[in-house]
Amino acid sequence: MAKSTSKIKTPAAREQQRALSLSKAVDSIGQAEFLPNMMDYLRIDVPFVGMLLLMVDGSNRPTHIYDTIRAAYRPNLDIYLDGVYELDPFFVSFRKNRQPCAMLIRDVAPDRFQLTEYYRRYYKNIELRDEMALFTDLGDDRYLSFSIARRGSEPRFRRHELKYIERDLPVLAALCRRHFKLASTQPSEASAEQRLEFALERFGEEALTPRERDVAVCILKGHSSKSTAREIKVSPETVKIHRKNIYRKLNVSSQSDLFVRFVATLNQGISGRA
Repeated sequence: MAKSTSKIKTPAAREQQRALSLSKAVDSIGQAEFLPNMMDYLRIDVPFVGMLLLMVDGSNRPTHIYDTIRAAYRPNLDIYLDGVYELDPFFVSFRKNRQPCAMLIRDVAPDRFQLTEYYRRYYKNIELRDEMALFTDLGDDRYLSFSIARRGSEPRFRRHELKYIERDLPVLAALCRRHFKLASTQPSEASAEQRLEFALERFGEEALTPRERDVAVCILKGHSSKSTAREIKVSPETVKIHRKNIYRKLNVSSQSDLFVRFVATLNQGISGRA
């Protein structure tokens, strides 16, 4: 389970801890430890226990990147990615302006939120005490969506904590652009499509079976286990077995690691054909 940062007694100690956490995040850019280290940096001023990270690309469905969701709640994540996200007040609000921002659920949820389909089908099942969302710009109409949460008896997020997150958005965006290698300067549209097609074709070819590669591509595109099962016409249980084999063969431990591995393949793209 993800942790909350322990209370830091003095401003000087807090600044020292912030600097140490930020240096760890910078040093781990491009590595599997980056996102956990980035979370620790954010927790210095705004403690939280859970996070869900998605990539929002144009009008496409969000792509799952990383999470600290407990196993008991993972079926709810599948429900969310299968389409319930369209009802998420955070996404509804973000799509109106598509600008980097941070927001609290109580500021964007409708006045009868607990009667909405989104609340009934998803929100009440994940047992959150409070939630904050932040959106950072990766360039080329790509954004990262961070959902951070508190549970149980933890206090609700306060206004000054929202301002802390707003202060850190530029730092967070700059580090994430470097980590995911998605600089704002993009190749031409035709070249990007060519590189993406080639990368998907060859991703994992040195280690994975054709069926495992099909599952890996579905994961990268943002499909849940149930959705992947429908796409490739197997059972969800078979998809889970393939996922475990993919992680083992590629020596990764999370979807975040898998995405970083894929981005490396994408960057080799055209040069690999030469």
